[in-house]
Amino acid sequence: MTSQHILSLDYSFAVGSGSKAIDDAQLIKHESSFQNALTNTLRRVQSGELGFWNLPDDESLLASISELKKALPKEIRHLLVLGIGGSSLGGKSLCHALSGSLEIPADAKQNTPRVYFVDNSDPWYLQQLLERIEASKTLVVPISKSGGTVETMSQLLIVEQWLASTLGKQTAKKHLVLITDPKDGKLREKAQEEGIQTLAVPSNVGGRFSVLSAVGLFPAAMSGINIAEVQAGAREMKKACAATSLKENPAGLLAILNYLHHQMHGRHVHVLMPYADALRPYAGWFVQLWAESLGKRLDLSGKEVHVGPTQLPAIGATDQHAQLQLFSEGPDDKFYSFIEVLNAQKDLKIPESSGDLAYLAKHSLQAVLRAECLATRTALHRQGRPSLCIKLSAVNERSLGALFFLHEAATALAGELYRINAFDQPGVEASKQLTSGLLGRPGYEAYGKGLSLDAHSPSQTHLLECPLVRN
Repeated sequence: MTSQHILSLDYSFAVGSGSKAIDDAQLIKHESSFQNALTNTLRRVQSGELGFWNLPDDESLLASISELKKALPKEIRHLLVLGIGGSSLGGKSLCHALSGSLEIPADAKQNTPRVYFVDNSDPWYLQQLLERIEASKTLVVPISKSGGTVETMSQLLIVEQWLASTLGKQTAKKHLVLITDPKDGKLREKAQEEGIQTLAVPSNVGGRFSVLSAVGLFPAAMSGINIAEVQAGAREMKKACAATSLKENPAGLLAILNYLHHQMHGRHVHVLMPYADALRPYAGWFVQLWAESLGKRLDLSGKEVHVGPTQLPAIGATDQHAQLQLFSEGPDDKFYSFIEVLNAQKDLKIPESSGDLAYLAKHSLQAVLRAECLATRTALHRQGRPSLCIKLSAVNERSLGALFFLHEAATALAGELYRINAFDQPGVEASKQLTSGLLGRPGYEAYGKGLSLDAHSPSQTHLLECPLVRN
């Protein structure tokens, strides 16, 4: 990997010989399948159906974010992002990787807000947060394309009341930025009726593909990240992912190798294992992207197929001491993707010592982590467990932009290989409808019929109540 490359793909451990291997001849054999997948994807892009592909070229978005930042109250020191799934995971991944861990207190000298992602309905986190921050120094950013997301809208009602109780209703509006559909939906209506500032999510960009839109880039910009560089990295990867030769297309290789190991050898579990704490939330973002896109009951012809690999996030080197035993000696039903960072953002030299630990003084902590990554890959390879490794020159804006686009493009191509629609999520709708019915949402009464939050169990004959002594 030369110095100008921000990302490279090492798939030497994903190909080989043997009864459960994929060899170069099989890659050549499936070149036409990849090319058909790429052609179909780009056709949908050109028709305007798939907007995520062109997000790296949207210079107007950067201008909109810059103008909005200038109009915000100068005293903002906290940013509350209210969203769930694709409305939260991408921005959280960017901010965690490039602005520091959300668990580590921010540098008091840094003149940027601290970003908090409130991405669950559980009141525990939100209650603590509202008790510890000042409303006058807080900007609240609800993200929902439809404006009907139960979790997000519930949070918004609570936080709006919190803002208004301290600042008054009119001032509270200046502490809101709504990110939603450009024309339709309840949040768009609210913004128009109440004069609240907004940023738009293109109508042809789905939530899990929206990290390079305002959904991910606005929180990132607010935390001090250079979002122009994020876009630049994504643009460079976009060019690479348009290559018509399989061995020159990183997204094509990711898609075809995962697909072939799954379909030919039953490796239906895809492990993503970054060797970098900065990428912990990224693994969660990828899980949603791959799972919601590729887990489908019907193929494009309407035939019932029930396809889709299962995603398993892991973190190196932490999960060497948690899951590696399973990976090494458990079922051979997994394909592994590692992410290795060649140069740490900040490194720590190991001090000199005597005795058995003296050999460590030659190294830094980043060298230890890289050694563990190569050791894990090699150990699995010797057990006949295939893997590939995405190598980042460093964790920075360009490499993250490239990495996000790489996995989005690979997901689109994998959907074509599986012959399913990677851009819908019908399996999620039933739960949403039942939730709305249980909560008494008008028009959803039929979905809540026979269900009650007060009932212990649908069947009292299958309920075990455990007696606990009360103090």
